[in-house]
Amino acid sequence: MSNEISIAFAHPSERAAAMAGNDPLDRISLRDHIVEVEIGAFQAERGVTQRICFNVVVEVQPLTGPIDDDVDRILSYDRVTEAIAAELAVERLALLETLAERVAERILLEPQAARVFVRIEKLDRGPGALGVEIVRAREGHAPSDMIQETAPRPELVFLSNAAIASPHVAGWLDQLEALGRPLIICVGADDTPAPQVAHKMAQRRIDLLAIEQNAWVLAARDDRCVVVETRTELDWAMKNGQTCVWAPSKIVLDAVDTPSAQPRDAVALAAWFAALLEAEEMLVIGAELPSGVALQLRSFAVDQAHL
Repeated sequence: MSNEISIAFAHPSERAAAMAGNDPLDRISLRDHIVEVEIGAFQAERGVTQRICFNVVVEVQPLTGPIDDDVDRILSYDRVTEAIAAELAVERLALLETLAERVAERILLEPQAARVFVRIEKLDRGPGALGVEIVRAREGHAPSDMIQETAPRPELVFLSNAAIASPHVAGWLDQLEALGRPLIICVGADDTPAPQVAHKMAQRRIDLLAIEQNAWVLAARDDRCVVVETRTELDWAMKNGQTCVWAPSKIVLDAVDTPSAQPRDAVALAAWFAALLEAEEMLVIGAELPSGVALQLRSFAVDQAHL
């Protein structure tokens, strides 16, 4: 095996050493950190966990002056494992590439970190380890003391089918947009029964897709309503004043903490989503309020022109 190929398959610490410049940096490393998690783009990878192995090397600027055995002066190994745990807790991911990128970005927010090597491998998908490795440098990343832009808290509204069909719907949108908060609308499935199958996971997807079909019905009624399905789209929309209609499949299926509410309990599912977005309350128009929901709910009848 040539030296180039040997280095390509070597541990990230050896890769870091091989890529060192004239001004070498200190390195800390995490070797063979194995976590069981649900991840993957294939249907066979949903609903099951698999082992993934992390190898991470962080290059840091050498400290000036004595360390004085002071842990606060160095980049703790715990910060690396915490970065991994934090990104795994955000949402279910399909790609190792996405996870590696996010872990690297989080580590580079540490003030000591200059460059990071992240290798992630799936251990249970074949006879060998399948994985990715990325290298990212601090350049272009925000320092840890930079104020992070956060999306404002949204106004969550659930519309029943009667509300969607109501002649008041445009007026309600006018009133809600006048509040000046990002507006996100949730709906349930259409009154037409969805197909019924015996397979529980398949039925869940069918019911979620039925909600999404109804989201497009609402979008067709008012051009202000844009159907969105990802957290990235929602964050952008909330920061830019776009009125959204939630298509739930991706966020529900990718949730780390799967909602107990089923798609057929559409108001309860919407309340779960509202809590996920840290909304203070949810307005429900034309539907009964579910029990056992921690979020504050306000109910209005369909025949009320003013909210």
